[in-house]
Amino acid sequence: MLSAKSLFQEILDHDESFRLFCSIAASGESQGGWENARIAALVPESERALAPKITRHGADEDKHGRIFNALLKKRGLEPVEVPPETDYTMLLERHGIGLAHEKLKADQPLTVPDIITYLAHSRVTEQRAAEQMQMLRKYFSDHPDVGRAVRMISNDEDNHLAYAHEELLRFARAGHGRLIQRTLRECALAEIRVYRDVSLAVMAHMGRVLGWPRAKSAALAAGIHAVYLYERLGGWRRMVSLRMPERRDALGGPASAAPEFA
Repeated sequence: MLSAKSLFQEILDHDESFRLFCSIAASGESQGGWENARIAALVPESERALAPKITRHGADEDKHGRIFNALLKKRGLEPVEVPPETDYTMLLERHGIGLAHEKLKADQPLTVPDIITYLAHSRVTEQRAAEQMQMLRKYFSDHPDVGRAVRMISNDEDNHLAYAHEELLRFARAGHGRLIQRTLRECALAEIRVYRDVSLAVMAHMGRVLGWPRAKSAALAAGIHAVYLYERLGGWRRMVSLRMPERRDALGGPASAAPEFA
């Protein structure tokens, strides 16, 4: 019977599929680290107090990239080149979600609307990341090889999501509510399409590596399309709601170290 647990266990148990999984994850996290570092450097003067939190966000993402690479090293594996159709972060940027890399490579200060765009992007994508890590934590929290990494990354993703909620609510109170809701909606509707396409691409690659029969690949593809249909019909709304999180000032301190993964 197909289940999230059995599927990931199969990927985890096979060197080549695990290699691809960790390589994709490490690449996305590292790119997120670079983006946050640039945003922190370009924060407008009126929002300089936010810069340390953005820096912390980026440091966490960099740490996650190192963790995935360390998991590969632990098994004597090298990263592989990430197929472009599986590059979630790059595809979001190509769809105009978040801040364009050309803007981040320039030395011009960002504007408050730019910061809202960044936070809305974080609100949506961190929702996805937190949900995925909660699923992995449910099934693999005690796994001898990946359990510690899963718990650490899951906790960080929960912090990132809480931070995005809190900061967007602050900007909403300052009069930016309509811009926030419009940006969140655009981001969420684009994200669910990209997530569907990336999921299909990743499963296609995994199927080839693991030699899945056609029926299994078809069932997984049907499941991915069903998730997209649910999200398009209304599930996307969970990504745009805002509420004050239980974790207040979640990124108010330095990033937690992960020396065992360095």
